Amino acid sequence: MSGRYPDWATDGADWPNRAASRFVAAGGYNWHVQDMGSGPVCLLIHGTGAATHSWRDVLPLLARTHRVIAFDLPGHGFTRPNHGERATLDGMARGVAALLAALDVTPAIITGHSAGAAIALQLTLDRGWRTPVVGFTPALMPFPGLAAKLFPSLAKILFTNPFVAIIFARLASGGGETERFLARATGSRIDPMGARYYQRLFSKSGHCDSTIRMMANWRLEPLRDRLGEVAAPVLLLPADRDSAIPQSAVLAAAARIPGCHTRTLPQLGHLAHEEDPAGAADTIAAFHREHA
Repeated sequence: MSGRYPDWATDGADWPNRAASRFVAAGGYNWHVQDMGSGPVCLLIHGTGAATHSWRDVLPLLARTHRVIAFDLPGHGFTRPNHGERATLDGMARGVAALLAALDVTPAIITGHSAGAAIALQLTLDRGWRTPVVGFTPALMPFPGLAAKLFPSLAKILFTNPFVAIIFARLASGGGETERFLARATGSRIDPMGARYYQRLFSKSGHCDSTIRMMANWRLEPLRDRLGEVAAPVLLLPADRDSAIPQSAVLAAAARIPGCHTRTLPQLGHLAHEEDPAGAADTIAAFHREHA
């Protein structure tokens, strides 16, 4: 598993739902896409630092009733970055729109995790869609107080130091370090196989570098100021053990979205959809039935 970026032939040899994978050129990227099932299209968007493995157990469950499309965001997993494109929220949304156009699909429901929920809402705003959106532990509001000033600056410092991503990758290669990091940073306890996929990604400096670039370029203020324009039905799902996104931030975002539904997920952390994939799939399918 050497190399700066994950390699599909080796790192992807046992990738979850590999039989559903293909690569699609669109918007300046060669996207790793997983496409499974038939019926109304459900689009799944993972969060920062993750990849399609994040939906490994949700995808086949939803594919019983939907055509489910998941993909790796630019620079994440097996979708290589395009350094001519900045990893901004609106840029990511444009890239996803180009991918959907290449696939010739319009989603019937969009589900996003963490930063993926922000991309989902940005996509509906940019396209004028009323497509239902489900957000698991969504990251929709700027960091409050001092963190608002420190976080972008810190990310930029990390971004401009070429050794940081390599150091992160080497740390992730240590036995057990990824599991400890995930538990500390997310409040979630995921299965050992899931932790191994994260370790595989975090051990690649290119994947880590793309995560840092995304953090350095991420600005949620414009989205926050447009949440009142969202015309789509929205369900936001904070988790009571989430150590990454406080429930108060999710509820503050929900208060800005007309008619937004919320429900707190008990005994789960930031990776709630990985801890309880059956519950996640049922929630998505039920919200689509309600707002089809």
